[in-house]
Amino acid sequence: MIWNERPSPRTAPPVTSSSEQNTKNGMISAMRWVPTTMTAGSVENSDTIGSRSKRPSVCSVTAAVAALPNANYIAFTGTPLLGSKRLTNQWFGNYVSEYNFAQSVEDGSTVPLFYSRRVPEVGLENDFLDDDVVDIIEDENLNEDETRLLENSSSRILEVIKREDRIDKIAQDIAHHFPRRGFLGKGMVVSVDKYTAVKMYDKVQHYWAIEKQKVMQERNAADAKEKRDELTRILNYMNKVEMAVIVSEEEDETEKFQKQGLDISIHRQKMNAVTPEGADIEDRFKDPDDPLQLVFVCAMWLTGFDVENLSTLYLDKPMKGHTLMQAIARANRTYENKPCGIIVDYVNVFKYMQRALTEYAAGDDGTDFPAKDIDQLIVLINNAVDEADEYLLGLGIDLGAIIADSDTFDRLDALRIAFDTIISKDESKDKFKVILNTLMNLYDASRPEIFEKNWKNEKFPPLAYLHGLFCHTIDDEKIRRARLRMAQVLDTSIVSQQAEDNDAGLVIHQGKVIDLSKVDVEQLKKEIKVAQYKAVEIDDLKAFIEQALKQMLDRNCTRQRFSQRFRNIIDRYNAGGSENEDYYEQLLQLIEDLKAEEKRPDAEGLSEEELEIYDMLIAGKKLTKDEEQKVKLSAKNLFKKLTAEKTELLVVDWYKDEQPRAKVKTAIETSLDADLPVSYDKETFAAKINLLLTHFIDMAVQGYGWVAA
Repeated sequence: MIWNERPSPRTAPPVTSSSEQNTKNGMISAMRWVPTTMTAGSVENSDTIGSRSKRPSVCSVTAAVAALPNANYIAFTGTPLLGSKRLTNQWFGNYVSEYNFAQSVEDGSTVPLFYSRRVPEVGLENDFLDDDVVDIIEDENLNEDETRLLENSSSRILEVIKREDRIDKIAQDIAHHFPRRGFLGKGMVVSVDKYTAVKMYDKVQHYWAIEKQKVMQERNAADAKEKRDELTRILNYMNKVEMAVIVSEEEDETEKFQKQGLDISIHRQKMNAVTPEGADIEDRFKDPDDPLQLVFVCAMWLTGFDVENLSTLYLDKPMKGHTLMQAIARANRTYENKPCGIIVDYVNVFKYMQRALTEYAAGDDGTDFPAKDIDQLIVLINNAVDEADEYLLGLGIDLGAIIADSDTFDRLDALRIAFDTIISKDESKDKFKVILNTLMNLYDASRPEIFEKNWKNEKFPPLAYLHGLFCHTIDDEKIRRARLRMAQVLDTSIVSQQAEDNDAGLVIHQGKVIDLSKVDVEQLKKEIKVAQYKAVEIDDLKAFIEQALKQMLDRNCTRQRFSQRFRNIIDRYNAGGSENEDYYEQLLQLIEDLKAEEKRPDAEGLSEEELEIYDMLIAGKKLTKDEEQKVKLSAKNLFKKLTAEKTELLVVDWYKDEQPRAKVKTAIETSLDADLPVSYDKETFAAKINLLLTHFIDMAVQGYGWVAA
C-alpha cells in the first residue's frame, strides 16, 4: 500500500479535480473491494466513509477536511463509481489495493459464476438496448410520472420485454428449468418492474402445474428404474416448492395493480406474514430447508441481501455497471456442496456483464473474469473426467480397456474389482473420492443445460457407476453378495431402538443400537478367507467399528484410547505396514477388546453413567482396593444426587449463567467431599471437580447423554 504525505490544505478539493491533483494533495488511493466478494457484514455500495449512498457526499468530505485538515483519505468500496467520470477515483486517486472477483473465487470466498443464455427473445435485439435508456431503467427511485415518461422514451424496449407471449415463453422455460437443476439451491427471477414480476409469478405457477403433469406422464412411460427414480425426485421437489413475489409497497398499490388486471393483496399478505416461530419472509428465504425456494423481484433483494444457498438467478431486466454486478453477486455466495452460481439470461445482458466484469472483476494482470459461458462448465467436466482417468491409470486401472469389453456384465465385474482396488487403501480411496465428488458436482451444476447440448463422454458412465458404489447407491448382485455376508454377521449386533434397551445398558443412537457382545469374531475370520472383495468387507468392518466407537465414546469420554488405537491400525496399514489379512486380524482383535470394555460396567458393579464418573475420578491416581471401592461409592452417590435433583440443578441453559452453574458445582463438591478417600488432597479434589463440571457442561451444550436427556 502506497501512502502519500498530505500538506495542509484548508479547503476540500473540487469534485472535478483529477486523480493526479488528488495525489499531489496527498489523498490516499481508493482501496477497492468488488461487490461480488462482499459477505454478510461487509461495507457494500459505499463510496465514502460513513455513507451508504451511491455517490460521494461533498458535504461530508468538506466537513471532514475542515475538521481534519492534515488527514489522509481512504475509500473502502465494493462498487466504485467508474464510467467516463470515474468519480471515486477523482476523489481518492488511483487504487492502492484491490481484491477482485477472480481472486475471491480462487481463494474460495465466493463460488464461480456461469452464464446461460436461454430462450430466443420474441423480437428483442441488442440494438434496442440503448445505453442511455438502460441507465434510466436501472434507477429504481422513479415516481409514477417519471415511470410513464420512461415508458414513452423507451417504448420499443419495454413493449418487447413486457409482451405477453414473451413472458409466457420465459415462464414456461423457468418451470422446466428450475426443478431439473442438479444443485437445488434457491432461485430469484428478476423482472423489469413490479407488474411484470407479478405476471411472471402467475404464469410460472400455471406452467408449474402443467410441468408436474408432464413429469408424471413421463414417469409412467419410463422403462428404467433409474429414470423413474429421477423423475420421482423431480416431482417430489416440485410438490414441496413454494414461490413468492417480493416488491416494495407504495400508496394505492391495490388500485394500480387492479388496473393491470393483477391482484397484489395476496402477495402483500404473504410478504408481511410471520410464521408461528417468528420467521418473516426474509428469514424463510434464507433458511435452506424452508419450502420457499423461488422469488420474483424487480429491485428489492438485488443488493445487500445475502442468501448463501441461492444458486440460480433468472435475469429478465436490462442492467449494467455496479447494479448488474450487485445483482449477479446474489448467486456467488459459498454454501456446502454448491459448486457454482448460474446466471440464466433472458434479456441478453451479457454485453453489459462483460463490460461490468471487465471493470469490477478482472485485474490489471489480464485475469479472466469468472462469469463464463456454461460451455466452459462442460469443459471443466471433461477435464475432471480426464483427471479421474489418469488417477485410475496410476492405480493400474485402465478405464479404456474396461469400456472396450463388449459384455456389459464383464464390464461391471471389472468395475467392481476396480472399486475393491481403490478402497483398499484410505489414501487412494479418499483422494479418488474427492475427484469423483468434484466431477459429479460439476455435472449436477450443468443440469439441465448439459442434457440439451447432448454432451457425451464415454468414460463418464463408468465413473458415475464408481461414484454410486462409493455412495452405496449402487447395490448390484456381486457387491450385494459381498456385503450380505458381512451384514449377516454384523446385523446380529445391531437392533432397533426399544424401550427396554436402556435397561440392558445399550446405547441408543439414531434409532439403532450396537451390542458388541453379539459379534461373532470367529465367523468374521472365516468370511475374510473366502471373500472375493476383501477391501469391500474390510471397509464395511471399519464403518461398523467407527459407529461402535462413537456410541461407546458418547457413553464414556475416557475411552479415547480405543479410538486412537483404531486410528493407529489404519495409519499403519495405509503406510504399508501390514497386509489385508493382518490388518483384518488387528481390527478383529480391537473388536474383542471393545467387547470386553462393554462388559466392564457389570464387572465393576456400576451403570454406564456411574462408570464414566468413576473413570474420570481415578484417572491419573494410584489407589488401593479399599480406595477404589470408596471412589465407586462416590461415583454412585454423585450420579444419584444429580439425577434426583435434576429439575432443580440442571435447568434449561444452566451452564450459561454463573448462578445455576455455581449451584451445580457446589452439588458436585458436597457429594464428593462426603465419599472420596483422604488421598484426594485439596489440589486433586479441585481438579476433579473442574474436570467433572466441564464434562457435564460439554454434555449439556452438545445435547447428549443423561445430562441433556
